[in-house]
Amino acid sequence: MAYYARRKRKKKRFIKKLLLLCVTILVLFTAYKGREYFLHYNAANEAPGDTEHWDGRPAIPVDGGIPGFSKEEISTECFVRLSGLDSLGRCGPALACIGPESLAEGERGEIGSVRPSGWQLEKYSFIDNGGFLYNRCHLLAWKLTGLNEEERNLITGTRYLNTEGMLPYENEVMNFVYRTGKHVMYRVTPVFREDELVARGVKIEAMSAEDGGRGLSFNVYCFNVQPGVDIDYRTGLSRMSVPKEE
Repeated sequence: MAYYARRKRKKKRFIKKLLLLCVTILVLFTAYKGREYFLHYNAANEAPGDTEHWDGRPAIPVDGGIPGFSKEEISTECFVRLSGLDSLGRCGPALACIGPESLAEGERGEIGSVRPSGWQLEKYSFIDNGGFLYNRCHLLAWKLTGLNEEERNLITGTRYLNTEGMLPYENEVMNFVYRTGKHVMYRVTPVFREDELVARGVKIEAMSAEDGGRGLSFNVYCFNVQPGVDIDYRTGLSRMSVPKEE
């Protein structure tokens, strides 16, 4: 009996160690994939998605305007997938299937407790909404998913990015769902450069799911800029732009 009891205890210890090893491998793999993602976007998306190439438009089409969803990602059942924060506290890509059942109802709650990477309280008299330069920008809009006070879904974005860049595309998706009752694949990817804390912009992809994009399809890059303001993307600090001499 003592022999079998010892074997049973050894077996339990072995199973615990095996489970711990599996969890450790999973954590390390997730961290590596997140690191790989940020390295990829730092190196590959500086043009035209970088602020130096901003030509005055809040958003521009990229990749020919064609979204890049894989067959495995496309669904007609609502879901949300958020990336974990990286070592600098920055958000990664956010993927969702939007449908009538995912749209938010009622009034949105407060989100002031979340401080996204690079968050600063900067104000300028010529900006609406009380003059605040930055908003806590949802990657996946609250009205599309019901997600609100979620740090993995909020970035430091200018008022211009929020209202002129992202909002028209969010409304386009919402109106399509209301009008058709169908589903939309939707992904928002913040684009950071190196170790900067504020994203240079966001890439938004959308595709109507039931018809393979025939009803709705776009792939755009929205610039995280504010006319009249120069932003230090490393820290989030800013200053009023100095007019260029002609």
